[in-house]
Amino acid sequence: MSISDNKKIWNEKVTKSLAKSPERMDPFLTSSNIEMERCFTPGFDYPGYEEQLGFPGEYPYTRGVQPTMYRGRFWTMRQYAGFGTAKESNERYKYLLSAGQTGLSIAFDLPTQMGYDSDAGMSLGEVGKVGVAIDSLADMEILFDGIPLDKVSTSMTINSTAAILLCMYIAVAEKQGVSADKISGTIQNDILKEYMARGTYIYPPKESMRIITDIFAYCKDNVPKWNTISISGYHIREAGSSAVQEVAFTLADGIAYVDAAIKAGLEVDEFAPRLAFFFNAHNNLFEEVAKFRAARRIWAKIMTERFGAKDPKSQMLRFHTQTAGCTLTAQQPDNNIMRVTIQALSAVLGGTQSLHTNSRDEALALPTEDSVRIALRTQQVIAYESGAADSIDPLAGSFLVESLTDQIEKAALEYIAKIDSLGGAVEAISRGFQQKEIQDSAYCYQKDIEKDQLIIVGVNKFTVTEPPPTGLLKVKEEVEISQKASLAAMKGSRDNAAVKASLAQLEAAAKSTDNLMPHILAAVKTYATLGEIADVFRVVFGKHTETVVL
Repeated sequence: MSISDNKKIWNEKVTKSLAKSPERMDPFLTSSNIEMERCFTPGFDYPGYEEQLGFPGEYPYTRGVQPTMYRGRFWTMRQYAGFGTAKESNERYKYLLSAGQTGLSIAFDLPTQMGYDSDAGMSLGEVGKVGVAIDSLADMEILFDGIPLDKVSTSMTINSTAAILLCMYIAVAEKQGVSADKISGTIQNDILKEYMARGTYIYPPKESMRIITDIFAYCKDNVPKWNTISISGYHIREAGSSAVQEVAFTLADGIAYVDAAIKAGLEVDEFAPRLAFFFNAHNNLFEEVAKFRAARRIWAKIMTERFGAKDPKSQMLRFHTQTAGCTLTAQQPDNNIMRVTIQALSAVLGGTQSLHTNSRDEALALPTEDSVRIALRTQQVIAYESGAADSIDPLAGSFLVESLTDQIEKAALEYIAKIDSLGGAVEAISRGFQQKEIQDSAYCYQKDIEKDQLIIVGVNKFTVTEPPPTGLLKVKEEVEISQKASLAAMKGSRDNAAVKASLAQLEAAAKSTDNLMPHILAAVKTYATLGEIADVFRVVFGKHTETVVL
């Protein structure tokens, strides 16, 4: 068929889809009353157009995973938040929802991420500092008090203890009268990038992969609206990778997860539609747009050509984006507002499904309410005022963007081939391959800054003498004291015999081949703590020792 024939068919799909979103219907006009077409396409025989670009919502999804994209509805505006106690974080979530946020994104403190209760020796000084402290179902009930879980989509940035936190979420929903098949959201649940870039791993890779595939299998039947993993390039980029490495290493991890699930007995189209991704939005506007487009195209080809996926939803790379924390500067922090705006715009022009914008003061402390509101307003201004969302994939056909997309695709595929030759992502990580590549990239980046070959405004050029910052948000030391007291009171009031029995059943399941999720959920409902459950796995699975890269 000709491009014009295909465009006619595509337009029929779009018209049908837009009927469900009357608030985003035609016409869209510029300030000069020029009509903005839904989607611009070449009026000439663009080489490789059908194979490489096509139309939005169609294979290979270079131009977006939905035919309507933001002409149907905006991306989910999801601000990452959590600090101190569950009560304090609950208040912040309600504030953000009242300010127009359309989805929750939960930050957990380091003890929660690492499987320690607040009263553990390893937790000293870290309780509630970089996220909310969650020790048990009791904390989770407070965290979502007054927030209807059948109405709100929730993303949880959690990896080693993801199964435990998901079970707590399911249990809270049930207490609200909401069944598991009605809740929606995402757990990050991406352990491989922890070994290479972030460090919040607990168990060895083999055992961690078992927990992940158990989550896939359980949610397929019981929590069908839940995204069971958010395969993350964000932290890879934060550790210092290039844009190409971010795409390549993230998709290589995705291949490893799909392989593991298939080996565990799942059919690819049973679980792949619930896979999601998480990318960084860095400073180079056009490279970032091209990166998102290339990632979609590569993944579509991997899923069809490598894994034989037939369901279009299995072929689609759906992703959340967060602006780049590593680009935020403590010097002249208001400059970060402009950086975040450019980064957020790249995510929108690149077709993200949800977005978190960092706050101006995050290089100094947890963000204040004023800073969070500015970050959220940045998304809202892009959505409602900039015109960036008025046409689908507006940069398609740009010589610059298409060339960058092709080059990123080629370079990323070369990395993936190298990882395959090493035995796949897990084996390559065990050899330190990705870690070394990221370290080398980070070193070169920092060297360029120190040699003034890369200008960071306010850091190595256009500097000023500044007074010490004021008005920063600080987590009080009393948080740890009160959290420990609440934990002790909960332990004193629960049925400890039931807790002991549930943990024994969990240990037996861990030593067998049973799916772990029903046993974790049963333990959570007895108010067994996160640390107690994680300790069962530490005993059965052991702990991972970091690979030293020389």
